Amino acid sequence: MKFCSNCAHPVVHQIPEGDNRLRHMCVSCGVVHYENPKLVVGSIPVWGEQVLLCRRAIEPRHGYWTLPAGFMENGESTAEAAARETLEEADARIELLDLYTLYSISYVDQVHVYYRARLLDLNFGPGTESLEVKLFDESDIPWDDLAFRTVQITLRHFFDDRRTGRFSLHTGSLDPVR
Repeated sequence: MKFCSNCAHPVVHQIPEGDNRLRHMCVSCGVVHYENPKLVVGSIPVWGEQVLLCRRAIEPRHGYWTLPAGFMENGESTAEAAARETLEEADARIELLDLYTLYSISYVDQVHVYYRARLLDLNFGPGTESLEVKLFDESDIPWDDLAFRTVQITLRHFFDDRRTGRFSLHTGSLDPVR
């Protein structure tokens, strides 16, 4: 950031009084511009024993499979974001169940949140960010072609929990892959 979005004057990178982190601060009007992690929110849409996955039509990870998810917008709840992203990426209508996974990925300034969900019908198809959308049995999940670690972790938790019949919230933090 070089200029203040409030008054268009230059900003400096310094620690505001009473704070402990470098922030962009306006030298003219004094506004502190906070930069915070982005929320990536999605769902695990299920139909019977199958899970709906989308093959990405965009970068990053073009051509890889993922759960329907994306960046949360201002003015919406995480539940609303999960339903919206599922509709946008898979043209799928869902009933949201419980919050299922929440993973902090601090090295990319993101938090990934997934809800369990039930597909309301089989009328789905690729949205503008998906090449294809398909239901998978656990044995057919393209594990080596999943786009993101949080998707793989979420799916592994889901199938493990489904075997026990007890679903619980899973949380954690991911470090960079070395």
